[in-house]
Amino acid sequence: MMLGKAPRLMTFSRMARSAFPGAGFALASALLFGAGTPFAKLLLGEGLSPWLMAGLLYLGSGLGLSLVLLARAAGTRTRSEAPIQKSDVPWLVLVILFGGVAGPVLLMLGLLHTPASTASLLLNLEGLATLMIAWTVFHENADRRILLGAVAILAGAVLLSWQGGPRPVGFGALAVAGACLCWGIDNNLTRKISGSDPVQIAAAKGVVAGAVNLTLALASGARLPAPLQVGEAALLGFLSYGVSLVFFVRALRFLGSARTGAYYTIAPFVGAVLAMAIFREPLTARLVASSVLMALGLYLHLTERHEHEHLHAAMDHSHAHIHDAHHRHRHGPHDPHGEPHTHPHHHGRLRHSHPHFPDLHHHHSHQDG
Repeated sequence: MMLGKAPRLMTFSRMARSAFPGAGFALASALLFGAGTPFAKLLLGEGLSPWLMAGLLYLGSGLGLSLVLLARAAGTRTRSEAPIQKSDVPWLVLVILFGGVAGPVLLMLGLLHTPASTASLLLNLEGLATLMIAWTVFHENADRRILLGAVAILAGAVLLSWQGGPRPVGFGALAVAGACLCWGIDNNLTRKISGSDPVQIAAAKGVVAGAVNLTLALASGARLPAPLQVGEAALLGFLSYGVSLVFFVRALRFLGSARTGAYYTIAPFVGAVLAMAIFREPLTARLVASSVLMALGLYLHLTERHEHEHLHAAMDHSHAHIHDAHHRHRHGPHDPHGEPHTHPHHHGRLRHSHPHFPDLHHHHSHQDG
């Protein structure tokens, strides 16, 4: 398509509908991950070591999703997702290192020294870390509303973790914060490969990270628990880490790292509510005040509207897509039919204006539009 002024392709309501899959995937991912935190603490209370627990969670995730891949390969004739490419491998290795090895171990250590409801709410720092890395390192746009929301979330996390005295912040809170930083890095790196098959990405991450953590745990003297506990941890990992990650990668395609992280901040509230129900933890004034601050930050993030004239540079890539306003290419005789479908395709240069998010097709600069 030739460069030129294009008519407005979408009204705001149409853009909202186009963004809905991203929001839905992000919220589903957050619900699954948030629910996993108190249940992980239950398993830790049964004597599992943090390192062993992290290994079982991710290995259950990877093996479960590998079975999904096998079932999908046996039941479908055409591929609707782009497979992992060689260029994705370096990013995937870093994703596994930060998000699959370091992050889970730090979270399990934090859960040993922190009430489950507190740890759950502290996980809001993951969204903040994701936003700040996306903004400062990867230059993803973040306007005043997004930044004010981030400040509110940070204030809530500080209030929740502050203990006073010579050691105002406990080891448990610092470990959870470290896990959030690792996952913030992980989320931004995952965006680099979010056009590829999310089930393949999550399965590879789960199998490799789970095997590494489990091997290191056993080498350090940990022992496998009873088969029932292994099964419980594997099932929890499949749902709260595996399926959750698949949904998260899909959300990244539509919303970008910062906005997906904003939606993801609902996860800690889910975990905190479940923790209070499971462990009968008290509802304190500090917990309520922190929740209000974090809810304010979430509201500011979710009600953002971003629109301006922008330029799409010419590019070639492959990912699952439908023939919407950004996909007006022609099909060759060997390209797949039906939608969504996947094949290498070309985007021509295009300048237009509509509400949008920093998805796969909106990585433009905000200095010159």
